Amino acid sequence: MVTQDWTAEELDEFLAGRGERLIRTAVMLAGGREAGEDLMQAALERLIRHRRRIEGDPEGYLRVILYNLAADDSWRRESRWRAKLPLLRQAAAAPPADVTAAVDLRDALVRILLQLPPAQRAVLVLRYWEELSEAETAAALRCSAGAVKSAASRGLQRMRELTACWDENGSTTGKEDHEYGR
Repeated sequence: MVTQDWTAEELDEFLAGRGERLIRTAVMLAGGREAGEDLMQAALERLIRHRRRIEGDPEGYLRVILYNLAADDSWRRESRWRAKLPLLRQAAAAPPADVTAAVDLRDALVRILLQLPPAQRAVLVLRYWEELSEAETAAALRCSAGAVKSAASRGLQRMRELTACWDENGSTTGKEDHEYGR
């Protein structure tokens, strides 16, 4: 447990226990490993700066900071993460038979996700990557459950539109290849 007057040891212990999941979320929100690490660092700096306001477990507070920073236009302008789309690490324990296809699909999905407005992207990451309920997502983003449902619906519909040209393996059918830099 982290107290209001954190020691370096308490912060290290907190990050050792929860850091991997938090950095995965940051990577998904930012679109790449390096940008996710930058996002996580900015969120941790803000968390430490405001630690006296936090009561109890700081993880929820840190997640809200991550989502808000990822959606913040000024932070995105200062970062170059939109131009960098390194491949995300494989989350599954056993790699699929064709690792190249899985990496290509993940890369294409991240590119599609980054085309969504920040609020829709944050909702989709929380709902489907973090597997939060609508109520938990609404609480984390400080909005209504209806706003979460609406943003998720619009975001999923837009992703369907953007992936309509894909074949069953996640490859584009040709006419849209220029959009993905292929």
